[in-house]
Amino acid sequence: MPESEKKIYLTFDDGPHPEITPFVLDELAKFNAKATFFCIGKNVASFPAVYNRILGEGHGVGNHTFDHLDGWRSDNVEYKANILKAREYIDSELFRPPYGRITWNQQKDLTSLRPSFKIIMWSVLSGDFDINISPEQCCKNVIKNTESGSVIVFHDSDKANERMRYTLPLVLKYFFEKGYFFEKL
Repeated sequence: MPESEKKIYLTFDDGPHPEITPFVLDELAKFNAKATFFCIGKNVASFPAVYNRILGEGHGVGNHTFDHLDGWRSDNVEYKANILKAREYIDSELFRPPYGRITWNQQKDLTSLRPSFKIIMWSVLSGDFDINISPEQCCKNVIKNTESGSVIVFHDSDKANERMRYTLPLVLKYFFEKGYFFEKL
C-alpha cells in the first residue's frame, strides 16, 4: 500500500462473531476508523446482522473461504469450491487465504475467475491468535512493526479475543495521536 501518506489498513480475519465483532466495530467508531473484515462464509450465514452492521458502517469485506479451509491441505477443486460457496454470502473481490497458505495453482485459479479475486496478505501479523504471547507482547509487536501503508491483521475470533481486545484500542489511540488515518482496502 502507498507509504507516502499516514494511512494504516486494519484487517480482521475469521468473523463475523456475535460478541467480538461488535466490540471491534465500537472501537473503530471511536476513532472514525475503517477496516476490512475477511469473513468466513459460514459465520456470515450464521450471523447476518453482524455482517450487515460491518457493511452498514462503511467497512470493507473480503472472502476467507466458507469454513477456514487450509489451501496447502486441500486439493484445488475442493479449495475453489469452498471459496465460491463463501462468495454466495460475501460480495467481494478481495480474498485472504486462511493461514496465509495458498498454492500457485490455487492462486492462478482464483485470479482467472470472472470476476477475479485479488489476493490480499498483510505486512504486520499482530500475533493475537498466539496463546503463547501476552496481550502486552501483542501490542508491542504491532506498534513496533507498523508504518505508513502497513496492512495489519487481527482476528475477531474466540482464540484471539483476549490479546485483540487489549491491543486494538491501544493501537488505534497510539497511531491516531500520531496523525494516522485508518482506511479500508
